[in-house]
Amino acid sequence: MSEKIARVFPRRTKASPDDELAFFDEPGLFPIDVDEVHVSVAFTYDIPRAERLAAAWERIAPVSLGGPAYNNPGGDFVPGMYLKNGYVITSRGCPNDCWFCSVPKREGREIRELPVTDGWNVLDDNLLACSENHIRSVFSMLKNQKHRVEFTGGLEAARLNDWHVNLLADLKPKQLFFAYDTPDDYEPLQAAAKKIFDAGFTVASKSVRAYCLVGYPADTMEKADKRLRDCVSLGITPMAMLWRNEKGDRDYEWRKFARAWARPAMIKV
Repeated sequence: MSEKIARVFPRRTKASPDDELAFFDEPGLFPIDVDEVHVSVAFTYDIPRAERLAAAWERIAPVSLGGPAYNNPGGDFVPGMYLKNGYVITSRGCPNDCWFCSVPKREGREIRELPVTDGWNVLDDNLLACSENHIRSVFSMLKNQKHRVEFTGGLEAARLNDWHVNLLADLKPKQLFFAYDTPDDYEPLQAAAKKIFDAGFTVASKSVRAYCLVGYPADTMEKADKRLRDCVSLGITPMAMLWRNEKGDRDYEWRKFARAWARPAMIKV
């Protein structure tokens, strides 16, 4: 008989599981029949709340506390366990060494290709750094999904090859994300945009998007605004991602700035 595991999260997001054993607060008055409790923490600034929740759940069942915030590397992906069904991870790790990213420190710079499980929203750290066989297996799985596919984990523009573009064009994803975080990202993004739009993607669909990290140390609103407008000029719909330190601090003016560049409808206005 399989064990019943309660998963507890310090905050709810769009990707959070929504089954009956996913919780976001302390246990209620009535006991819950589970064998284990896993408190999963994605962000370092949620650690204090997560530790309070772990202490509260100890009266229910043995508690394990971990997750990306604790630099715990992930194992094979289990659909629906720590992410809502539909989200899928097929590899871990990234060969790059971006200063703002914790993935190489946590998961390693060597790509680990995982067994491919069903899902339609791909969250791999760097899917395009995987082997061709693995990537083709992932796209074969995605072709069989009943939902429109999304690549919200992001695709590295500098690694985008023509055969990747052909696979993407055949798949017709709902949306895919590149990244434009620093000035060095512009030329690869420009080249990727040309390939993608030449393959039949349209600007009007707003399906081609880019994460733009803003508000990090030494960034200015003028520089950030230029990066975001550069995306628009390439036909790419940007999404501002506001940098936070380990405590989760965010400047009020930067919050206002990022909010204005966070939704496609607002960007159009």
